[in-house]
This record gives sequence, C-alpha cells and structure tokens, in this order.
Amino acid sequence: MTRSLLSVFICSAIASPLAYAAAPATTEPDSTTSPKGEDTLTVTAVADDFKAGGNTPVPAYLDGGVANGGRLGILGEQDAKNVPFNVISFTDKLIQDQQARSLADVLSNDASVQSGYGYGNFSEAFMIRGFALNGDDISYGGMYGVLPRQVVATNFADRVELFKGSNAFINGVSPSGSGVGGAINVEPKHAPSTPLTRVTMDYTSSSQIGTGIDVGRRFGDNDQWGVRVNALHREGDAAVDDEYRRTTLGSVGLDYRGDRFRSSLDLGYQKQVVGNGRPPVYVSPTLTKIPDAPSATLNYAQPWSNTHTENEFGMLKGEYDLTDHWTAYAGLGASHAHETGDYASPTITDVNGNGTVGRLSVPYFADRISTMAGLRGDFDTGFVSHKVNVGFSSVYVKTRTSYTMPKTADRGPFSLYDPQPINYPPTSFTGGHMDDPKVRNRSRSSGIAVSDTLGVLDDKVLLTLGARRQEVLTRGYTYEGVQSAAFDDTKVTPAYGLLVKPWEHVSLYANHIEALQPSDPAPSTAVNTGEVFPAITSKQNEVGAKFDFGTLGGSLALFEIKKPAAYTNSVTREYGLYGMQRNRGVELSVFGEPMYGVRLLGSAMWLKPELTDTNGGLNGGNDAIGVPNYQVVLGGEWDVPRVQNVTLTGKVIRTGSQYLNEANTQKLDAWTRLDLGVRYAMPMQEHTLTWRANLENVTNENYWASATGGYLTQGTPRQFKLSATYDF
Repeated sequence: MTRSLLSVFICSAIASPLAYAAAPATTEPDSTTSPKGEDTLTVTAVADDFKAGGNTPVPAYLDGGVANGGRLGILGEQDAKNVPFNVISFTDKLIQDQQARSLADVLSNDASVQSGYGYGNFSEAFMIRGFALNGDDISYGGMYGVLPRQVVATNFADRVELFKGSNAFINGVSPSGSGVGGAINVEPKHAPSTPLTRVTMDYTSSSQIGTGIDVGRRFGDNDQWGVRVNALHREGDAAVDDEYRRTTLGSVGLDYRGDRFRSSLDLGYQKQVVGNGRPPVYVSPTLTKIPDAPSATLNYAQPWSNTHTENEFGMLKGEYDLTDHWTAYAGLGASHAHETGDYASPTITDVNGNGTVGRLSVPYFADRISTMAGLRGDFDTGFVSHKVNVGFSSVYVKTRTSYTMPKTADRGPFSLYDPQPINYPPTSFTGGHMDDPKVRNRSRSSGIAVSDTLGVLDDKVLLTLGARRQEVLTRGYTYEGVQSAAFDDTKVTPAYGLLVKPWEHVSLYANHIEALQPSDPAPSTAVNTGEVFPAITSKQNEVGAKFDFGTLGGSLALFEIKKPAAYTNSVTREYGLYGMQRNRGVELSVFGEPMYGVRLLGSAMWLKPELTDTNGGLNGGNDAIGVPNYQVVLGGEWDVPRVQNVTLTGKVIRTGSQYLNEANTQKLDAWTRLDLGVRYAMPMQEHTLTWRANLENVTNENYWASATGGYLTQGTPRQFKLSATYDF
C-alpha cells in the first residue's frame, strides 16, 4: 500500500515540475562569477530570513561549507551559539566541493563520527561519541522512517546535520533504537531564491561515470511557489578490484512560502546495486592478534555476492502562523524498501589470514510511516522571555524477511591475502519463504514532548527545560509469522540545559539529556527466561564553550554518557541490566576563514570508552568494542594567490587504535589518511564551469578502518574523483 501510494505521488509530481523547470529562466542565473571567478553557492537560508525554531536552515558560515547550527528535533532549526547542545551542519557546497557520494563521506569531516559497514551487508553504520547509529535511524527533515536505510546518496541533501549527544527528548526513540551518542538529519533540497540549472558529469576510479542534473525554479507573484528536481545515474567499477557499483536516483521538492502558511512535499526514489562488493571480515574469538590488512585494492569478495536495494519515499509538511507569536505544524512521511542480497562475509581463523567463507541470502522488505504535529510560540512574563514547544511524533515500522544459508561443512576455504572463488554454497537451512517473506517485526514508537526555554538579561542567560513521554511497542514474529516476542513500555525522559553568554562572541553551556532504547527479554540460558525489562535509559552530562568571532568559530565540549548493559550473571544465572558502558570524552572543533583565502575545518575527539560493572569483573575497565581512543580531522582550502579561480584543498584523518573484542586482545592499529584536491572555476561568458579533482587516500594506505559491530571494515584504496559542473 505504501509503495503504490508513493509511486502515484512520484509520477504525478514529476510530470509538471519537469516541464516547468526545463523552461528558460527570465532572470539572471543563480551561479554567478565572484571576484575570483568562482561559482557562487545558492543558499536558501540567509541571515535576514532565518527564524530560530522553524524549518528554515541556519545560514551557512562564510563560504557556505558549514553552518553553525542545525535541526534539534522538537526545537526546530537553531543557531548553535544559542542552545545548550552541540550541533553542526555540512552544506551542499561542501558536498559538491569534496565530491562526497554518501553520508559517510560527508561526516568524515567530523572527528566525533566514525563509519563502517552494517551487519553482513553494504549499509553505512556510524559511531557518534562511541555509540552506534544505524542507517535505519537517520532522519529526513526531522522525521524518522523516510530515507533509504542502507546508503543515502548525497544528491538528496541540502544539509547533513550532526547532533552530538543523547537525544531522546529532542528526536524521540529511533526506529531501531540506536543513536545513544548522537543523531544525523538530512534536509531536503528546495528551490533557491534565484533560478538554478546545474549539470554535472563525474568520473570515479576505476571506471565509474556519472551524470546528474539539478534544476530549481520559483514562480508566482512573490516567488511563493518552488520546484526543485534532482536526477543522477552513476555506474562502473570501483577502486577496489572487480567491485561494481550502480546508483540511480531522482527527487522532486515542491514548496510553498506564503505570508502565514508554508508547506513542502518531497518525493524520492533510489536504486543501488553492488556486485562483488568487498565485505566486512569476521575474526575468530580464539585469535589474539588481528592479521594485517591486505593491499588496499585487493578484493576478497566472492564473484556471486551482490546486493540490490530499491527505495521510494515521500514527506509532506506544513506550518501555519496562528499569530505573530504562535505557529502550528504537522508532517507525514512514508517509505518502502525492497532489498535482496547474496552475502559472503569471511571468518578468519588464524594469524595468516586463513579461514572460511559461506553464504547468507536475504530478501528484506520494510514499510514505514512517520507522523509529527505540534505548536511552538514565544511570550514574556515580566523580565523573562519564553520559547515554548509542544509536539507529538511517531514512527511505525513493519519488516518482512527470510533467509537461506549452507551448513558449516559447506563453507569454503578462504585466504585474506590470496582469495579464491568458491562455488555457490548449497542451501541447508531456510527461514521463511524467499519469494513471499512473512512479517518478522512490527514496532511503533510515539511520544509527546514539551519544552520551555527561559531567557533573562536580554537572553544572555537561557535555561532550557523539557521532557518527553515516550511509548515503545515492538512485536517479534517467527519466520512463519507467529508472534514470538513482545515489548511495551512507557517512560519519561527529561532534558535540561543552561547557556550563558558572558561575552559577545562566547557562550558557555551545560546539559543533561538521555537516550531510550527497547530492551531484549532474558535468553533461554538464564533462570529468568523470557523476563521483559523496562526500556534502557542512557544518561549524558555535558559542559562546554562555543565561540564565534565572525570569521572563525568553534566549540569545546566535555561529556560523559552512561549506557546500561545486560548480561547473565555467571553465579546466579539471572539475566539483567547489571553492566555499564561509560564513555568520557573531550571534543574540539574549529571552522572559518582565519585569514583571507585560507579556510579551515578541523575537529578532534579524545575518548575513554570504559566497560564497568562487568560480569564477575571480567573485562572490567577495558575499552568497548569498535571505539577509537582518539580521532583528529584537519581540513583546509587555499585560494592560490595570483592564480585566479584556483583553490587547493586537503584533509588529514588520524584515527587511534581500537579493539575488536571486549577482552581487548584483538587490537586495530591507528591509521592516517591523506586527501588532496584542486578546484578551478572557469568563467564562460555569464556562466561558470567548475572543475573539481580529488584524490582520496593519496598514499594508498592499507588499514583496518573500523571494528564497528564487532567485525573489520577495510579502508578504501587510493581513489580519484573528477567532476565538471556547469551552471546555466
């Protein structure tokens, strides 16, 4: 039902906007030539029209690469220097200039984020402040359950917004329950104030060719109607030997901006194919040393391994100004996902890289519906200002899946350094019906949140108080469709934060905020088999400082997040929430243009991810799995003097060591990656042709990039990207 509705929406919406957008513009094109000849970025949000709390994005900082703020769930879009939380956004300009293909590429600019593969497939998984965030739990315009869940192409994104910290009050509970350490939100593209017609052709080594178009127009007496159309097709061999990738996507963004009423409809389609994709690698728990990573380009995938994902999604939002001080809003989102794959992740059993490889074939279907509604306003009581929010949000998810796999004896031999193909392993075990999978999971998360931000001394002191009453309901089913598990719990999660502006350019802040996740029932090996526990509450405390001197901004934060962990007591055999993972860290970020023609974007995080209250003291004090103890990212741009229109770019990523197991006997070495690039804006009469060339992993380092999820993800090899973008 969800899929058919989305198909009708997409077909009907694309027809008329494409015809209109293809018409020649009657005004000057959006991309003009700057004094240095560079194309000027179209930015929808400008300082004059930004109003905190709504849907208008925070204005881009200086050159437009980042924005000092972003969406804070129920609190709406907020300038970072005015809220007691840590948030930053990466804009479409940064995405274009770095030729970022996915969210992982974009978020590699922030040291608080690490990325890897999802379980058994090629989805992107993230670690923020040392805690996992699944691809299912990335929001779109502040709504869960809309975007594709495995890999999100950046062509849909006007902004990629990163919230650092626990966020149950801000966003509610995510569909899969991850996101204890942070959240990612993608803002859709809408038509800018000036006409936009942009065509891009790109090349990615070893032989990927892509073509994309981005068209935006506004019309009406006051330009109140907007249309934005995006389309892309890219395919070819990747930099990893014999790996093939194909991406096809399209999106339409319609919006209306009236005096009191504003609305938007965003529709999208994405299809991705990966053939012979290099998989994650598992390591036997008996090994005490992880084999060195092989050649960066070596592919140890099986030639029959593949994955196909297809997604249709849509989102409708609207808001109405009841008065000059009160606004009501509502939104509805939906998506349908169809995924199939033959996966072959090897398991290494000795230090020489030998092991075995099998097969797991899985069809996966997901239907998701998301809703939101609320009221926000502001008023004064004497010398105290108030900014009030009352909101409701919910997300419903239904998944259908099945599997086939071989028995252990049919697994083939594997060598990490000399991989050989094996025959497609025969099926020995089956779960469900491959052609018609039954429902395996239904979940519904809904909550009501209220907040009040009180300000005194001309809002130089701001106190934010809030709470969310959250209900989480899940139902699990066997592969034959019989209910086998149930969870239903309601909890209230508070949040409070204080922000003080002692000086014009400096803000000091502190906050307490929590995360909420469903818990698993006690396993069959425990004496309390089947016992259901309350939702797991993780708690964060944070203090920090933010600065903005007009040409240079940044922040410093110290935080602690405590997440309960469950295990079966080795003495009593009782299962419960006895353990704890405690992450204590320091974050530093800086961005801006400290001197003319030199732009910086850098960050660092030092983290102690400690296991405490462990089972019988085993592994107590050790580091949690897949969390590096530090990461530093330093990026910059330099407009070359006396060479008009040329900009040199570079980025260095340094990631500390991390562990693959809780015993901390399997250790990944620290690694460093260097990226370099050049950009040339070529004036062509009244238009601009922008050339971008980027070389990632310049030194072609061989390294294990991540142990996220308890398995190894290898870093990408040296990769060359070239694009030509023409703005009509």
